[in-house]
Amino acid sequence: MTLRDPPDDRSIASLLSFGVVNLDKPSGPSSHQVSAWIRDAVDDRLAEAGHDPIGRAAHAGTLDPKVTGCLPVMLGDATRLAQVFLEGAKEYIAVLECHGPVPTDVESTLAEFEGPIYQKPPRKSAVSRRLRVREIYDIDALEIEDRRVLLRIRCESGTYVRKLCHDLGLALGTGAHMGDLRRTATDPFDDRDLVNATDLIDALAFWIEDDDTDPLRSMVDPAERILSDLPAVTIAENAAAEVANGAPVYAPGVLDVDGVDSGRDGADGDGPADTPLVACYTPNGSAVCLGKLVGDPDADSGTVVDLERVLV
Repeated sequence: MTLRDPPDDRSIASLLSFGVVNLDKPSGPSSHQVSAWIRDAVDDRLAEAGHDPIGRAAHAGTLDPKVTGCLPVMLGDATRLAQVFLEGAKEYIAVLECHGPVPTDVESTLAEFEGPIYQKPPRKSAVSRRLRVREIYDIDALEIEDRRVLLRIRCESGTYVRKLCHDLGLALGTGAHMGDLRRTATDPFDDRDLVNATDLIDALAFWIEDDDTDPLRSMVDPAERILSDLPAVTIAENAAAEVANGAPVYAPGVLDVDGVDSGRDGADGDGPADTPLVACYTPNGSAVCLGKLVGDPDADSGTVVDLERVLV
């Protein structure tokens, strides 16, 4: 078993097999179609260079065909990290199309929607239409023009913005529907470094045809970026080798922790949902696994991290 090189020292082929692209999704295609196009483009160029294909790509958080914006696309083995995006918040810019004049108390009405709200997925949703709770962290009116309100919404993953706009319309007394929608962030990614799909295709061509890797390296990040908001556990290389064979992380193999309270026992919560998700790394910064913190990292013995996903 060979562990990965440090994130900044990987070859292009290694980067593409465990990388992520912060894609600016265009209006029109589905999120699945966009991911498939990226996968096929990468595989075609890898084949030209004599490398194995990545074989798969996955997107983080489905956007409807007409919706644009932040759509992280995980490449190759990075698809094993998809569950991380369920932990993070999402941010959107939406146009609320009111069916009557916008009331003067719109700001106070918006404030009432901050916090936990009940939502039932729409009929066209791919998930079960059960009533569920989602958190709205912030909702602000950026502009008001005629019957339109430009909203910035920061919310829990899985929030249906279209349904939120419908409910806002009812609360305002005018009725409303969602107009244009753009996602500006899906933690830990945002719209400050989005990549255009066409530019990515060009960068792949520069690599093959001109042996110029700089454009591609500026657009494809090591998959470790996905894990940047998670608590980190650094483990010894011999412990990483055991993890690769399916063993949990035991206390003697833990070298350092970051973002985890000293002496914290992950099993002290109220249940599995309270057990923190952590990322484990080798000392060179290469990700080894995702897991649940179930023991004290400072202990001398016992299991510290139970495996969720092996990444090597």
